[in-house]
Amino acid sequence: MQMAEDDSGQAGCNLGYNQVLRTMSLTALHPWLATDNARVGVYNGVETALHFGDPTVELAALRTGCGLFAMAWRGKINVSGKDRTRWLHNMVTNNVRDLPVNHGNYNFVLNAQGRILGDMYIFNRGESLILDTDATQVEALVNTMKRFIIMDKVELTPMGEDLISLGVCGPKAAAVLAKAGINAAGMAPLEIGNLTFESFPITLIAGPAKKSVWFEIWFDQAKAQDIWSRLTEAGAQPVGVDALETWRVIRGIPHYGKDIRDRDLPQETGQADALNFTKGCYIGQEIVERIRSRGHVHRTFTGFEFPGVVPAMDGGEPDRRAPAEVTSVARVPSPVGEKNIGLGYVRREVMAAESEVDLNGVVARVVELPFEI
Repeated sequence: MQMAEDDSGQAGCNLGYNQVLRTMSLTALHPWLATDNARVGVYNGVETALHFGDPTVELAALRTGCGLFAMAWRGKINVSGKDRTRWLHNMVTNNVRDLPVNHGNYNFVLNAQGRILGDMYIFNRGESLILDTDATQVEALVNTMKRFIIMDKVELTPMGEDLISLGVCGPKAAAVLAKAGINAAGMAPLEIGNLTFESFPITLIAGPAKKSVWFEIWFDQAKAQDIWSRLTEAGAQPVGVDALETWRVIRGIPHYGKDIRDRDLPQETGQADALNFTKGCYIGQEIVERIRSRGHVHRTFTGFEFPGVVPAMDGGEPDRRAPAEVTSVARVPSPVGEKNIGLGYVRREVMAAESEVDLNGVVARVVELPFEI
């Protein structure tokens, strides 16, 4: 049994760019950290709030109330030029050509062998396309994709540090936004709303269906403290990345660089919302279509429950032929006590034969995602 490295850091950005990211997050978060007593640390290469005192309370807000968090680890790329839609449509796994204005979808960027080089949400903003991805993927994706701009009129521009992203998540998120003066009613998944906050323009994004009730607010840094304060006054609980990571595992959402790597194939990840099988040619499409015609992959993304101890994450190179691989783990409070859960991959023949696997002496039950806890 092989374990993937338990490290949220991502590869692909040089030191100078990472330093810019850290400066950006500190600048944006400073007023909130001063008032909410956050513990600060590094997540995905960016300095941000790990928690605001009690990750258990923060996780409960995400699951039953409304959690509020700064998304300093996310980055944006603006794609402009008259050939942008046709060019990007031929670069990614989903349908960009028919994407309505102010709507988005989830995508992979593949190499010619069908391996995943990165993931992103793509939004059609009318006069440009916005790529939303982990900040640590920005430089690598820009450099990779620029190599395929030949005679096309296309420009890829990382968006500036003045653009702030806040996330609001939980069953009470829409009500809290409304109380704060931000109307999220009736929004479809991955729809964009162009709104105002105290006559100041903001962009509201409804999250994908797999994230349940999730909204993002993009806006200029000048209003950061005002919006954060208004949302907390309306009932949002400040949340750090410790609770967000646990919530992510419960929801069964893979993270690129940790649960999805450049050795993985799209269908292995179980992220069907990233794939369109009627759009025509794109880089890696032949491999994706070959897998579809074959009907299955040898490995599939799944959840694990550990009745006893959690397996150690040894950081070695995973053996794709191993019965199973664990990529993320979390300890979650439940009505019957704490549960140890994880994400990873299991080979189809193992899952078909039994519901338990032996991970170097540690027993794990294979369970469907998302977890029911």
